[in-house]
Amino acid sequence: MQNITQQLNYFLVGGAVRDALLNRAVVDKDYLVVGSSVEEMLSLGFLQVGKDFPVFLHPKSKQEYALARTEKKSGQGYTGFNCNASSSVTLEEDLLRRDLTINAMAMDQNGKIHDPYHGQKDLENRVLRHVSEAFIEDPLRVLRVARFAARYHEYGFTIAPETLALMTELSESGELLSLSGERVWQEMQRSLADDHPEVFFQVLFECQALKSLWPDLHELWGIPNPEKWHPEICSGVHTMMVLKQAVLLSKKTSIRFASVCHDLGKSLTEQENLPSHPGHETAGLPLIEEFCQRLRVPNTHKSLALKVCQFHLHAHKVFELKASTILKLFDQLDAWRKPEEFEDFLLCCQADFTGRLGFENRHYQQKDFLDSAFKALSKVTAKPFVEQGLKGYAIKEAITQQRFNELTSYKLVYIEQHKLD
Repeated sequence: MQNITQQLNYFLVGGAVRDALLNRAVVDKDYLVVGSSVEEMLSLGFLQVGKDFPVFLHPKSKQEYALARTEKKSGQGYTGFNCNASSSVTLEEDLLRRDLTINAMAMDQNGKIHDPYHGQKDLENRVLRHVSEAFIEDPLRVLRVARFAARYHEYGFTIAPETLALMTELSESGELLSLSGERVWQEMQRSLADDHPEVFFQVLFECQALKSLWPDLHELWGIPNPEKWHPEICSGVHTMMVLKQAVLLSKKTSIRFASVCHDLGKSLTEQENLPSHPGHETAGLPLIEEFCQRLRVPNTHKSLALKVCQFHLHAHKVFELKASTILKLFDQLDAWRKPEEFEDFLLCCQADFTGRLGFENRHYQQKDFLDSAFKALSKVTAKPFVEQGLKGYAIKEAITQQRFNELTSYKLVYIEQHKLD
């Protein structure tokens, strides 16, 4: 620690203390300063970065130091607070405003843990519990607790019933609608990057938050599928199983997001058609468009989600398709120009296939075929046709015809070699 901090009464707080006690790698360190002021921090050379809150960067280490503060609800949403950061605010008062007891611990310069709200006990018992009734004043906390439940799922953490009740109350109050789309997506994407994002969505479903944040996804729970292909029956359960499989296949949040979106169209299926879902692929496209626009989802994520939604059944039924239809599929997926996205598409289709009860360890032969066929056809280039003197559209036609001929032969040989019907 640099010399200027010796003049301050500061504590390591929040996630760094929590993760250290869990023997988990500490990524970010945040410090809390008690008994100081904006003027003193600036005089010591700290750089103020917080517009609404008194947060400072150490001039050399660039680590964050925040003045102890209290907050009082003054409006709607997670920004509607009045902040008091006077030098009289105590450590206990600052920790009281935090979301969970496991995040309301502090470590002083001698390594002593200050734990006025019994976070260590909840840490030992693997419980996510709110610190105070003020929890309900901040709608963002619903998403944060869901994210913590997902992140620490492997440690055995569960949400305290009284905390889940407050999350449900918050969700049903309409306060979640005050959150900006960007902020919701930020929390969602962070969970998609973790090992158990399905827990994040499951918690949001249980506390009624999905009904506000993503109603089309919420509606999938309880919608049946044909038992032959979906022994798990429920579309919501299936979607979470697909997401779990996607996590096993890739760390890309775009693949995981597309896996969540792939069956959104089933939320619109007419009652008389159940458990079948005719046309659910195209029905889901405007739902994805609307969600991505509302939350400002990156175009890379939206593009893959739309393609997986529209064409995943084509991949599943590829051995029934004509060579011309398969070639058209490659074109519609823009596979020739975007081979990496095509590979991601195939992984999503694999996750959809194995994300079913009893299908988890089945081999997805369709991916092998589409992958190998695409690589073989990619070797067909314009060069020999140019050398023959062809020009313009004639070259494109010649490439398409050769790819068709090769794919027709390749498919017949592949099916015979692999004894496929």
